Amino acid sequence: MSTLTLNEDRLRQFLALTKPRVVSLVVFCAVIGMFLAVPGLPPPAVVFFATVGIALVAGAAAAFNCLVEQKIDAVMARTRRRPLPSGTLTSWQTLVFAAIVGAVGLFILHRYVNPLTMWLTFGTFVGYAVVYTVLLKPATPQNIVIGGASGAMPPVLGWAAVTGEVAPESLLLFLIIFVWTPPHFWALALYRVRDYANAGLPMLPVTHGRRYTQLMIVLYTCALVAVTLLPFAIRMSGYLYLAAALALGGWFLLYAVQLYRDYSDLLARATFKYSIWYLAALFTALLLDHYWH
Repeated sequence: MSTLTLNEDRLRQFLALTKPRVVSLVVFCAVIGMFLAVPGLPPPAVVFFATVGIALVAGAAAAFNCLVEQKIDAVMARTRRRPLPSGTLTSWQTLVFAAIVGAVGLFILHRYVNPLTMWLTFGTFVGYAVVYTVLLKPATPQNIVIGGASGAMPPVLGWAAVTGEVAPESLLLFLIIFVWTPPHFWALALYRVRDYANAGLPMLPVTHGRRYTQLMIVLYTCALVAVTLLPFAIRMSGYLYLAAALALGGWFLLYAVQLYRDYSDLLARATFKYSIWYLAALFTALLLDHYWH
């Protein structure tokens, strides 16, 4: 095997540490926040540097998560092929990588965006990598509810990057993601319950059973549909967004009710996948409405 091939494989392993799919959704929500923050178009340079900085810090947080949870990842079918449990990268390599990537991201945000965005992003890193991963996840079945606050921050970061402030509208975007997180993640936990039980993690299906978790998904989805109507209620958006929020939310609620009435792993997996598509479509509708109305 050539040196070039080995280097490419090593780069792929480091990239895998950053959980690119998760980071892409984080960046997407942050960019939406940037565009919603101003009537016209945000400054291209700010969008570029904020996107790069937020992506780097999010990737560093994901790598730190992989470092802390490597023993848990090793016993879960979904995660055992990650670089650390598979032995392709060491803990030291991961720690150095996370530190460098995170530091570069924070420097970019401070130097080329603004200090507020840098500090908010750093707080988000601590919330996910330390508060959620180290403290909450192994301690309480409400881990994803409380820890979801860090995952809901991207629109706030994007908004602050462009305006230099945390506006009430950005906190409303935060609230939408915050309420979305539990039904999204619990759908995954339902069909991965054996993995979490084997890993000793107190996820809701493990501690309270499948039926209770299914009920919580329905209730949180109802709350989510209500929360997504607030942008229209405060005139942050118009009828285009309202129609999209009702249609997307109604379909999500249909998934949740079906999951409660007639559970199957296949349906839980479909609900989880739809929840990702739902959030992306909802924020896209909000952006289109922003420039349409």
